[in-house]
Amino acid sequence: MAFTLHALPYAYDALEPYIDTLTMQIHHGKHHQAYVDNLNKAIAGTENENKSLEDLVESAGSISPAVRNNGGGHWNHTFFWNSLAPGAGGSPSGRLAEAINGAFGSFDEFKTKFVAAGIGRFGSGWAWLIIKKDGKLDISSTPNQDNPVMDVAETKGIPLLGVDVWEHAYYLKYQNKRADYLAAIWNVINWTKVAERL
Repeated sequence: MAFTLHALPYAYDALEPYIDTLTMQIHHGKHHQAYVDNLNKAIAGTENENKSLEDLVESAGSISPAVRNNGGGHWNHTFFWNSLAPGAGGSPSGRLAEAINGAFGSFDEFKTKFVAAGIGRFGSGWAWLIIKKDGKLDISSTPNQDNPVMDVAETKGIPLLGVDVWEHAYYLKYQNKRADYLAAIWNVINWTKVAERL
């Protein structure tokens, strides 16, 4: 079962000025495409060939590094694109807002802690808002293309929001200023999608 790269749910320029068009073209069309292509190569002719992406990601600890990294890259990026939307941003409402306020004290405090997780990730990786087994929200960070669904994750949970903090996600516009990228991304977070995941 070969995996494919799906089209974005919006145009490449739709997230301007917060995420620039060229970054989106390269990030989706080159980086994400490479994860899909390399994943397909890595599973070809193996016992993993007919597994779902979810099955591969959940068993990251027992699959090859190539499948783990490229499968994680495909899963994470697909999740990320759907976490963003043009004209979005603002703040969550309803049950999601209540859950965030209950877990972190306020939306502003949540944002502060989430940004700290992203800035604090040494090298490449991701910042996540997750719901843990006990039903409580938490913030975590994973290296490389790992995610909280993986059996190897330090903090496991169901992702509600994931933000890419690899340099390729922001370098053309923000250079080495990851904090500026993380400050800007709140303008395009699709809180409707995050709430659906809750």
